Amino acid sequence: MAFSSNFFLFAFMPAAFAIYFATTPQLRNPVLLAISLLFYFFDAGWLTSLLIFSIIVNHAAAKAIAKTAGLVQFTVFVGAVSVNLGLLFYYKYVGFAWNAVAPILALGKINLGPPPAIVLPIGISFFTFQALSYIIDVYRGRIAPARRLVDFGMYHSLFPQLIAGPIVRYAEIEDAVYKRRITLDHVAAGIFRFCIGLGKKIIIADNMGAVVDPIFNLPHDELSAPIAWLGLLCYTLQIYFDFSGYSDMAIGLGRILGFEFPENFNLPYRSQSFTEFWHRWHMTLSRWFRDYLYIPLGGNREGAFRTYRNLFIVFLLCGLWHGAGYTFIAWGLYHGTLLVIERMYRTSVGPLPDGPLAWAATFLLLMLSWVLFRSPDLTSAMHYFATLFGLTQPNVVYYGFWYFLTAQKAAFLAGGLFFALAPLERYSYRLPPGTAAIATRALLALAIYLYAVVLMSANSFNPFIYFRF
Repeated sequence: MAFSSNFFLFAFMPAAFAIYFATTPQLRNPVLLAISLLFYFFDAGWLTSLLIFSIIVNHAAAKAIAKTAGLVQFTVFVGAVSVNLGLLFYYKYVGFAWNAVAPILALGKINLGPPPAIVLPIGISFFTFQALSYIIDVYRGRIAPARRLVDFGMYHSLFPQLIAGPIVRYAEIEDAVYKRRITLDHVAAGIFRFCIGLGKKIIIADNMGAVVDPIFNLPHDELSAPIAWLGLLCYTLQIYFDFSGYSDMAIGLGRILGFEFPENFNLPYRSQSFTEFWHRWHMTLSRWFRDYLYIPLGGNREGAFRTYRNLFIVFLLCGLWHGAGYTFIAWGLYHGTLLVIERMYRTSVGPLPDGPLAWAATFLLLMLSWVLFRSPDLTSAMHYFATLFGLTQPNVVYYGFWYFLTAQKAAFLAGGLFFALAPLERYSYRLPPGTAAIATRALLALAIYLYAVVLMSANSFNPFIYFRF
């Protein structure tokens, strides 16, 4: 269920909060678990049983890991990790692997036939990684397992961040699992943050999407270079405001409920290198790969070659995490390659260049990477790259540049560039407490909310981009 849907805004969310706040603190975890499972059921249907299975298995495994030692403990740990990864592989990657292997086997006259029809459970990448962080942290002794099944179930299915993050580690909200202090200022800050995210999604991302979709859907022989660059710039803004908007809404909803989720974005398009970008973009995923894959592989402690190898492994898997397709693999390797180049430069030459030229080069290279992310396949991506750099010319252009970039869309594009690049975001969420600040936030939130609702009534519904992951 999208936070930007009419049903969520005007039915589910008000009812959920009314029930939650009418419940005594002792019963809020069971109630929030029920609300979260219902939230997931609206999109996933019978696949909600998979989430329930994940809750039961990971809770039981964590308890067993905490109570055992030695080979038994290790066996339980490996088993729990294998179950989580096995489910993720089956639902997300079997079809891709099937199509990749089928042509090879066909050379030996082995016909696999069509791949099995597997429905991808929404948000499985997110809640699987969250479960893995929990199991690994229990195994490492960094956290104690949740006391009750209902407590872990509430954490694992918490509806604000269940479908598209942020990826919240149990240690980050452990205290709030058992005791949540909710004040008027917390609620006001949460509402404000939610409305900021709603505005990002509806006002900027969806309007950019209205430019992006028709451009990327043009036949290759009708796409000119200026239109291709326009589509790419708009997609660069669309994916940022779409995903950071969802994260803001999730953080805001969590704040209202009494949780403080980690930040997920910090003005990533102000980065002056790819290394800096990955400290600012989807930060909870970046930290997950760092702590649970990169460092265990050896990080940068075992020489240059192994460091570069580890970076390639991490970003190959980062690409696959985003999607089961060659375009996502290429996207991950693209980022991994540039990170290796930056590390080689720092090792052989010195600190990376900074300033306006470093920012411009980073922003351009980031834009180019989004071609791989947005294209349906590598062939389409190569055609788009060729058009961007004038290597192919359209046979005919039916729609000119200003057909796609109307005056209204140009205003949204300018606004998107301003809010993506101006150093405003990190401060706007941290207004001081007090009556005046609450009133200011309330008025601004109301204005954004009302304008977003007006746009929602006039435009078609667009799901969040990251829902597919």
